[in-house]
Amino acid sequence: MKRGILEVLLVDAHGITHTNFIGSPVYYVLLQCGTKEYRSKLSKGDHDKALWNQKFVFDFPMSQWKKLTHIKFRIMDKELFKDGGFVGETIIDLKGILTEGGDRGYMEVKPTPYNVVLDDDTFKGVLKLGFRFTAADKLRRKAWEQKIDGKNSEEAMNSPILSLMKLPLLRLFLYCFQKTTKYQLKDN
Repeated sequence: MKRGILEVLLVDAHGITHTNFIGSPVYYVLLQCGTKEYRSKLSKGDHDKALWNQKFVFDFPMSQWKKLTHIKFRIMDKELFKDGGFVGETIIDLKGILTEGGDRGYMEVKPTPYNVVLDDDTFKGVLKLGFRFTAADKLRRKAWEQKIDGKNSEEAMNSPILSLMKLPLLRLFLYCFQKTTKYQLKDN
């Protein structure tokens, strides 16, 4: 069964609205894609700036990705005694990323600023986000997880070397190197 993994990089926000009357703002972001939700770490901002530099991973079967249309980012401002001062939100349409990533197996969007929409449907500030979508089958994903866990360390060490050996240019280089070495040994 094929799976799709969407990695989201939440970089920063600039020009956003400060909702606190007292004190400096502390921002966080609620991310929602399908049935999964994440909450970012807190970022003390300079009134209209916030920095998170945090990565989130959404992992679904490809059948579920085909039903998903967007990912939502709600910027919140932590109030003095409670969570939840709404600052603004950004909704990103995922159809292009998912279609291209599903066809090619991989799609990356470098961090780009997206408009932050306020309650009254006006724009104020930008949220910088990056995306990487990878379509992978279950067997490949399992091998990747095992390499990360430190299992099959020989396979992890040999795999990149073996894949380099498959390159024709590298084979040609090694062949020429061996021939040169043979001739040098014969001359000595």
